[in-house]
Amino acid sequence: MEGIRYYNRYTGREEREQVPGEKYMQWIYGTASGKAALHVLIKRGVFSRLLGWLKNRPSSARSIPSFVEEYGINMEDSLKGMGEFRHFNDFFYRRLKPGARPLAGGEDTAVFPADARHMGWERADRIKNVFVKGQRFDLPSLLGSDTLAERYAAGAVVLSRLCPTDYHRFHFPVSGVPGPWTKLGGPLASVSPYCLRGRLAWLWTNKRNLTLIRSELWGEVAMLEVGATGVGLIEETYVPGVFSARGAEKGYFAFGGSTVMCFFEPGKVSLASDLLEKTEEGLELFARQGDMMGTAAT
Repeated sequence: MEGIRYYNRYTGREEREQVPGEKYMQWIYGTASGKAALHVLIKRGVFSRLLGWLKNRPSSARSIPSFVEEYGINMEDSLKGMGEFRHFNDFFYRRLKPGARPLAGGEDTAVFPADARHMGWERADRIKNVFVKGQRFDLPSLLGSDTLAERYAAGAVVLSRLCPTDYHRFHFPVSGVPGPWTKLGGPLASVSPYCLRGRLAWLWTNKRNLTLIRSELWGEVAMLEVGATGVGLIEETYVPGVFSARGAEKGYFAFGGSTVMCFFEPGKVSLASDLLEKTEEGLELFARQGDMMGTAAT
């Protein structure tokens, strides 16, 4: 099974992702015995609950320095110092210093909701492939509503995949008034390309939260957070019904890989050219939270 490659917006190069537990991922999604384990332990949430418990134990903090060193994580951005984390999860969903993720442009610029590898499409109903040829989004299942699927079918969609080495708080892509979130789905399979190349449907069967954001400029933007293996918690920290500025924190994921998706109504956004180009090439684009995702369509 080939490794995971993506395009880095900042270096201008194609790079290979460092995947914690990569051999395990290749076994679980690439062999018959691994798929059996997936059904028994992972899909039923046993593995995620156990892993979440372990990552919340004080003793888990001892693994933070080696994790930071192995994956080259920049701790200069962190509000807390290395020795201040209560456990590994406290480090995993750490907050960053003010200004660590500056916002691109003005209010007519939509920003990426998370540090992630992103893919974007101008129309959700005309996607040719997602990770491999032939895979398309099942919008009614993904959004949990035929009505919402019809609303966003002809609009743009951006998929932002966070890997375990990323900063794991997610933020609003545009300014607006968010409604209450709706909980959807159930199991917790991986959202790594190792998994999604074989079965994109994990995105609409995994545990996820859906929020609609009302904006005078952007219309109604749908934001979907998708849990994954090891993510036993999607915590929303915003207040429903209260105006939230673009870039403001919306919530965080506990340990594991995860995904955020943003859906726009037709004619509301022009996605960034490099995002569209790399997606067309079958590559994800790495960019940090707050960087330009697109601009308001004129």
